[in-house]
Amino acid sequence: MELLDALRLQCEWGADEALLDTPQDRRSPPPLAPLAFQKPVTPPTRRTAPATLAGPEDAARLAAACMSLDELEAAMRGFSGCALRDTATQLVFADGAADARLVIIGEAPGGEEDRAGKPFVGPAGQLLDKMLGSIGLDRTKARIINTVPWRPPGNRTPTDAEMALCLPFLHRQIALIAPAGLLSLGAVAAKALLGAEANTGIRRVRGQWQQVRIEGLPAPLPCLPSYHPAYLLRTPLAKRESWQDMLQLRAWLETQT
Repeated sequence: MELLDALRLQCEWGADEALLDTPQDRRSPPPLAPLAFQKPVTPPTRRTAPATLAGPEDAARLAAACMSLDELEAAMRGFSGCALRDTATQLVFADGAADARLVIIGEAPGGEEDRAGKPFVGPAGQLLDKMLGSIGLDRTKARIINTVPWRPPGNRTPTDAEMALCLPFLHRQIALIAPAGLLSLGAVAAKALLGAEANTGIRRVRGQWQQVRIEGLPAPLPCLPSYHPAYLLRTPLAKRESWQDMLQLRAWLETQT
């Protein structure tokens, strides 16, 4: 009866024609009307520069173009092809004389070196200074560099790919210095310089002079592999073998005067 009364009331009001095909529920909220003449808005796309991939060949071309140590350092600071650069504090280029007869190659910077920007400034560096002093050397008479110039996260060992990427910079610095010989400290440096000959481990090659061919130099350089000072701090018993290596190094240096 309520529906009939409502229908009778609509007729009395003049509502005698249905405008919709289906009844409309007046109790539900009305649908939102679409905005007229409004184009759909799409979020702006963010344009990013394509990633620049760099390999050992790119590093080699960059290094070969450097005619001085200053140019090489500037090129390495601007080189973005090594991921270690993004996690390190700064480049650890070198320390010591630019015309040294002996170049000492370490592995990679640690936390102290990363903060100071110089190689071998922590406890291992202090031990290295004592080792050099025992044979009449110091930092002003040698050149100290690392195989990898950026600190790996957590002081981990550099990967083979990272070593291969940084090797052209290492070779170019040695070539620009043109020393009489090399002293490699640790397994990483020996592997980078000697390649497959050092795959058997540092204990097999330490104390044995090797010939290393450096790109840009006319003849191979004599290289003496030895233990890294950080290893000697962990393994004091190995200091005797390291001392024998230092005596060999001193005898060789005396022949170069």
